[in-house]
Amino acid sequence: MLDKNGIAKRIAQEVRAGWYVNLGIGIPTLVANFIPEGMEVEFQSENGILGMGPFPWEGEEDADLINAGKQTITAMPGAVYFDSATSFAMIRGQHVQLTVLGAMEVAQNGDIANWKIPGKMVKGMGGAMDLVASAENIIVAMMHTNRAGESKMLPSCSLPLTGVGCVRRVVTNLAVLDIREGAFHLVERAPGVSVEEIAAATAGKLVIPDAVPEMRIN
Repeated sequence: MLDKNGIAKRIAQEVRAGWYVNLGIGIPTLVANFIPEGMEVEFQSENGILGMGPFPWEGEEDADLINAGKQTITAMPGAVYFDSATSFAMIRGQHVQLTVLGAMEVAQNGDIANWKIPGKMVKGMGGAMDLVASAENIIVAMMHTNRAGESKMLPSCSLPLTGVGCVRRVVTNLAVLDIREGAFHLVERAPGVSVEEIAAATAGKLVIPDAVPEMRIN
């Protein structure tokens, strides 16, 4: 089973040199920490920075340098800053090759709910709706179940939707799953996790191939 860093490390394997990548709030922000040394990737944040680096070491934080989740970040050489209108023009213009988002729920048809729990105070949707409406390559980083042990991989989302039919791949603490043909397709299982455990934790339709390889987390 993976922890949050393990999920981020697995998603980092999906990133390719030269890509522009948007990292959402939560687990996705950790992906920047696991890009191989020497690989050039441009991380973009909708609050107005292109060229984010990994999180700063303790004591080296700059309170004026933050991501969309208001976490302190570092900037790579050549990083640029701009207003949020320009940032969203990049997103809506489909100039970002990969978007990594967290989620509260994902449905077997690719719907995603990641911004609101009814009755709880939220600041707003942020850039999530623009990202899911504009991105062609979305990977969701999330825990497979909630704190009560209930599946977050569902036949249909019960929470307010952020996007419809937009998610193609999900990486959880238990597995990598692709979404197609109205079902979750099991691609890989986390180290030490059985196919039976994944099936028991997945409420939506799950297609299991004859052989399911274990993730390689270096």
